[in-house]
Amino acid sequence: MMGFLLRLLARIPFLFIAGRLYGTEALGVFAYALVVIELIALVCSLGEKRGLALRLAESEEHPSNLVFDAMLVAVILSAIPAIILWFVPIAMFPSGAFNDLDRLLVWAIPAFALTEIVLAAQAYKYDIATTVRARAVVEPWTISIMAGVFFYIIPDNGLTMAYLVSIYAGLLVGLWSFLRTYGLPKGWRPGPVRLGKMVWRAIPLVTADAIEWGTRRLDIFILGLFAGPAAVGIYWMAQQIASLPQKLKTSFEPILGPVITKNLKTKNYGAIASQVCQVGFWIIAAQFAIALALGVPGEAVMGLTGPDFVSGTGALAFLLAAEVVAGTAVVCEAVLVYIARLRNLWISISTIALQAVLTVALIMLVEHLEYGEPFKAAAAAGALMLALGIMSLVKALFLARLLGHTINPLRWPLVWAAGPAVVVGYAATWLPEWAELIIGIPAILATYGWVIWHKGFGPEDRVLFKKSVVK
Repeated sequence: MMGFLLRLLARIPFLFIAGRLYGTEALGVFAYALVVIELIALVCSLGEKRGLALRLAESEEHPSNLVFDAMLVAVILSAIPAIILWFVPIAMFPSGAFNDLDRLLVWAIPAFALTEIVLAAQAYKYDIATTVRARAVVEPWTISIMAGVFFYIIPDNGLTMAYLVSIYAGLLVGLWSFLRTYGLPKGWRPGPVRLGKMVWRAIPLVTADAIEWGTRRLDIFILGLFAGPAAVGIYWMAQQIASLPQKLKTSFEPILGPVITKNLKTKNYGAIASQVCQVGFWIIAAQFAIALALGVPGEAVMGLTGPDFVSGTGALAFLLAAEVVAGTAVVCEAVLVYIARLRNLWISISTIALQAVLTVALIMLVEHLEYGEPFKAAAAAGALMLALGIMSLVKALFLARLLGHTINPLRWPLVWAAGPAVVVGYAATWLPEWAELIIGIPAILATYGWVIWHKGFGPEDRVLFKKSVVK
């Protein structure tokens, strides 16, 4: 949680600097290139974020040798797409807005992949502090500071160069801790057969990581193909704001693990269903509060990053709603990965396919109706909301059939709490913009929180909720 808060505090200055200094078009060009870079880097890291721990636990070889195996493969795999993108940069910059300095962004691929691996190695040694330092302090603060500095030196390339510097700064932090913990390899003899087996074994994890990435980045990729950089920039900014509290979901997920494993052994499916509904309600209630707090004064929130971003208020509203409707899928998936892993994977893959179809269809509808670029951003966000909503419904029905118990985390108090919160928020929109944010957002949260706590949470909810917060 501390790492999330630190990263949150560091991201806010970057969003302000990127929006106010660079504007929608430059941000759109940067955002699209980032999608391409991060997907390739994710694949090149071979799923070691989760798979490295298992290899280290199973093998009796020197741990540093195993990690260097992964690092060597990651560098080799990263070099191939990096060289291709260097000579075919249009794949990163479809708008054609790039120069030679922007091409350097391809060398973020190996750095990103290597950082994932060394941080996973440290996590195996229970060193979470290094991940916090690299991901929550060094990387976000470096990109925020360097984006501001580079704007006055190389304004046309400031965002890409700031990102590149931040990735390598994070890698240096990770490598420093890794070498102190593991040291250099001993008797290391990597061979093609051994490395090939490692790659083959990693394919399922790489696939899972790519699917998870796809649900959060596919919309930007498609939008970049159908809309100009300005629309992509507006959408990316709305996405960053909407995803700021995304980690709230994972704060509640650990509560389910022990209950699921314990009750699966005794086949107490009723207890599992009850806990899923309970934790699902908590997640949805928390996300709904944030959606109202950021969505009702949406114009003022988007306006913080620059007047050109106000037109992304519609996209922000849909993205916030998407976070709410995804809550049910999150808790259902926590059980499905134990009892129907493959079928759960196919549901997720189908969701991405559905999202792609909906995104293209809605953007083409906007073009047919001759609406402006901001409407394309809203269309992409709406497609994501619909896809995640359908996925939540499908996974809830599927889990209910497997457990033999109804899965429904929704409760009427969500409506009762939203009503007065919306009224309070709407009243705050009549205030000056600064007051709308400083007074309105806390007022919405306080109103919603009071109603949901007294009318939505029963005695058992309150006891377990307090325990989860303490943990």
